[in-house]
Amino acid sequence: MGLSEQDFEQIKEHGVSLENIKKELAIFKKGIAKMELLEPATVGNGILRLTEEEFVENANFFDEHKSNLKLLKFVPASGAASRMFKFLTAFLNEFDIEKETINAYINRKKDTKLPVFIVGMEKLPFFDVIYSKLKEEFPDFDTLSRDYKNYYFIKFMLDSKYFDFASKPKGILPFHKYVSKIATPIEEHLYECGYYSSTNNKSYLHFTVSESHQEQFEQIINNVKDKVEKETHTSIEVSYSYQDKSTDTIAVNMNDKAFRTEDGKLLFRPGGHGALIGNLNRLDADIIFIKNIDNVILHNNEKIALYKKALAGVLLELQQQIFACLNLIDRYTAENNQIEEIKNFLKVKLNVDIKADFDLYTFENKIKFLKNILDRPIRVCGMVKNEGEPGGGPFWVKNAEKEISLQIVESSQVDLNNKKQVKIMANATHFNPVDLVCATKNYKNEKFNLHQFVDENSGFIVEKNYQGKDIKGYELPGLWNGAMANWLTVFVEVPLITFNPVKTVNDLLKEAHQSL
Repeated sequence: MGLSEQDFEQIKEHGVSLENIKKELAIFKKGIAKMELLEPATVGNGILRLTEEEFVENANFFDEHKSNLKLLKFVPASGAASRMFKFLTAFLNEFDIEKETINAYINRKKDTKLPVFIVGMEKLPFFDVIYSKLKEEFPDFDTLSRDYKNYYFIKFMLDSKYFDFASKPKGILPFHKYVSKIATPIEEHLYECGYYSSTNNKSYLHFTVSESHQEQFEQIINNVKDKVEKETHTSIEVSYSYQDKSTDTIAVNMNDKAFRTEDGKLLFRPGGHGALIGNLNRLDADIIFIKNIDNVILHNNEKIALYKKALAGVLLELQQQIFACLNLIDRYTAENNQIEEIKNFLKVKLNVDIKADFDLYTFENKIKFLKNILDRPIRVCGMVKNEGEPGGGPFWVKNAEKEISLQIVESSQVDLNNKKQVKIMANATHFNPVDLVCATKNYKNEKFNLHQFVDENSGFIVEKNYQGKDIKGYELPGLWNGAMANWLTVFVEVPLITFNPVKTVNDLLKEAHQSL
């Protein structure tokens, strides 16, 4: 491995497993096999489409059966908002107010995002507070030219001496402007707990955060929690966890040798959101809703709740059927005709590919096979129609063992040099909005060890830059990709209203984030 005694000490101090280091260095050298896409999952072929009436029925089913369940909402929220403001950071770095106009910069850079921001910025929820600060700093601010006003607005918004938005976590940023308040994503997630993730007037909300940001989350929650609880008639217990440093991965140079910083030390990078499978594994709940921090909406909480509860209703009904099958198998009372029914249930309801030679198995081996497939964590994933958003989508794939399954696949997992694979990916009809409802306990009410259901061969190699030097990093199998590859999986089409992420600051100008 070419590691020194000092390296071993650093590895031990960081808490990273030496075995993982060896595995990662080997991965860099031999690469990671790409996913083999067979075809996109579509409505009727891997994606379930419900009528509005069926959404209501499933939501009601959930409400009727949730009283004895502990419900928890899991929100990954550790990332900074730097990507939200990337085009504005580039503008500040490359624009000279003394030498050109903003319009000239836009034309020179062919920047399509900056003009949208400038035209709409007065509608942003934080416009007034920044404008007030500008007038405080520049008493003659109103007399400045439009270019100077726009330039200084952007500068104050991002400057570390003022608002420093790009360095803050998305969760604490002002997202929505109401008549009497400005709301952050944290506050919106608290409200959602009351609308769909509560039982017996009790809800649990868990954020994964950077340790340095937890205090900021707590301040916001302390300010709004009582009000939210009164309005939703729900007591909300909030907890936090961090991405474990032991899941960090080693970086290498472009020759696949361990990369070293200026002081000669190894460079470790966070292992990506796949590292959060450990955080999820430590939580104790019967039903877990997973949703990204930035996917919140200003209006229609009840409408959003309908679709979230409907997904949970689909999960609960499937879980009851799965548990009935497992209890039948456990009692060893299943007969051949029931084995056939269970096999068909797996194929039709759970999209499981049954091996062609299954009918040749002995009765005991059939039982063993079916139990192995059924006794797994369950996830029901909302899917929206593909509107050209970047990110993963639902596909039928074949793994190295020639097993066919439904998976959420990112473009980085696909061989983009293979025209056939690229064509299959381009034909995807749906997109993964990270809208999951999960059950992580078995039919004996015991928690699954979620690490046992990870496809360890589905990580990513990514190219990054460290202080001007090109490096390669390894990211663990994604939380809703390879980390859940061996879960029982059902995809359900949900309306676009459920997907309102804020990937750039301009997304806050969209209808879903604007007041009526």
